[in-house]
Amino acid sequence: MSEKAEKGIFEKIVDREIPADIVLENENFLAFKDINPKAPVHVLIIPKKYVKDFNGINAKMMGEMGEFILQVAEKLGVKESGYRLITNIGKDGGQEVPHLHFHLLAKRKLDGHFG
Repeated sequence: MSEKAEKGIFEKIVDREIPADIVLENENFLAFKDINPKAPVHVLIIPKKYVKDFNGINAKMMGEMGEFILQVAEKLGVKESGYRLITNIGKDGGQEVPHLHFHLLAKRKLDGHFG
């Protein structure tokens, strides 16, 4: 997993230096509402520990993050109706914030494209 010298926006949210509308939190992960939603439900899910992108994740973290994401979907009431889960990796993949995060989008029929 990568190390980072300067705090990014997500680290500042984790440290409560920037406010966020938190949906769910545990000791390792945080889910909060996107400030520029692309669907009626649009939540960002991040590890609290800095990981640049999906390339830096290990199997243990992915398993724990997967369980957390399922808890978020349950809390939001979209686990059965459906949702889209997206992560972008690197510049060419459309990643704007260099901190691993998943977008959970729901509560509308989503077409084949995100954005």
